[in-house]
Amino acid sequence: MKTLMAAFSKEQSGSRVRVQASLRRLPAAPWPSRGNVQACLQLLSVLQWILSYLVMGAAVLLLLIYLAFTNFWPISALYLAWVIFDWDTPEKGGRSSSWVRNWSIWNHFRDYFPVQLVKTCNLAPSHNYIIGVHPHGILSVGAFCNFVTRSTGFCDKFPGINPFLATLAGNFNLPALREYLLSGGLCPVTRRAISYLISRNGTGNAVAIVVGGAAEALSCQPGVITLVLKKRKGFVRMALQHGAHLVPAFSFGENDLFQQVVFEEGTWMKALQNRFRRILGFSPCLFYGRGVTSIHSRGFLPFPRPVTTVIGGPVPVPKIEQPTRETVDLYHALYMEALLKLFNDHKVKYGLSAADELRIL
Repeated sequence: MKTLMAAFSKEQSGSRVRVQASLRRLPAAPWPSRGNVQACLQLLSVLQWILSYLVMGAAVLLLLIYLAFTNFWPISALYLAWVIFDWDTPEKGGRSSSWVRNWSIWNHFRDYFPVQLVKTCNLAPSHNYIIGVHPHGILSVGAFCNFVTRSTGFCDKFPGINPFLATLAGNFNLPALREYLLSGGLCPVTRRAISYLISRNGTGNAVAIVVGGAAEALSCQPGVITLVLKKRKGFVRMALQHGAHLVPAFSFGENDLFQQVVFEEGTWMKALQNRFRRILGFSPCLFYGRGVTSIHSRGFLPFPRPVTTVIGGPVPVPKIEQPTRETVDLYHALYMEALLKLFNDHKVKYGLSAADELRIL
C-alpha cells in the first residue's frame, strides 16, 4: 500500500511540474498594451476626421432626401427650415463651440502625426490678424489642428487671440457638415465672412487662410516646396481695408502626409482638374496614404509624419479703405519677404536641408 501511495504522489508531482511548464509556454493574455490603445485611439481620431470631411455632408444630404419621401418627412422639413433661418450665420461670425474645440479626441489626432505649434513672436490682442498658412497640402492638417482644435495650445501661446480658419464656402451648404464646421470655428473663405470677423467682432481675432488653395493642392508632393502666392493678393487688400496685420505661418511636413498622382500641364487629366477647380472651387486630387489596418498598406489616411507649424511675426498694416494697386503690391512683397525669412530660419530645424529653397509661383 505504501508503495502504491508513493507512486501516486510522485505522479501528481510530475503532473504539476508539466502543467506549470505548459503555462509558462502559453502566450500572454491578449490584452492590448497602453501603447496599443493609444495608437488605436489616434487612428480612430484621424479616421473620424477624414470621414467627416469626405462623407458626412453627402451622406446626410442623401438621407434627408430619402426621408422626405417617407413618413419621417417632418425631419427633413424641420432641418430645411433651420438652415433657411440660420443661413447667414457662417457669414456673420459663425457659431464656435469651446466644448467641441476642446474634445479630447483632438489630442489623439495631434499625437497621431504628431502636430506641433511653434510661436516666434507675440500677437497683441489689441489688433486683428490675417494669418496666411502655407503650404496647402492635400487636406491642410496643420491648419485644422492648430487653428480649429485647442490641442496644440494656440490660445495658451497667444492669450487674448481667438483663432478662426477659413475654408470653402460650399462646405457650408451641406447638411450636418455645416454644423460640424461652425462648431469648430471655421468660416467661409469669402470677403463678407472674413471682413465680419476682422471688423465687427472686436479685436483679438485671427483668421487663418490657406492662401494657396486648390491650385496649390494639385502640386502637393513629398519633397516639393512650391507655393502659389505671387498672384494671390486678395487677402492683402482685405487686410489693408480693415487694418488687420498680416502674419505668415509655415507648416513643415504638410506635403509629406500623402502621395499624389501629379499630371503634366497639357494632359487631359490636368485640364479636367483645372476645370473642376474653376467651377467648384476645389480640385479632384488623386492621392493616397496609408490603410486602416497597416501603415504599409495603401488607403486614404495620412501617413503618421511630423507636422510643425511655425507662426512668424506680424507685418504691421495700416487701415486704408481704398488701397491702390501699388500699396497692395508693397505689402504683398513685405509679406512674401517675411514668409521667406520664416522658412529659411526654421527649415533645417524641422527636417529640411540648408540647400532647400522655397519656390513661389
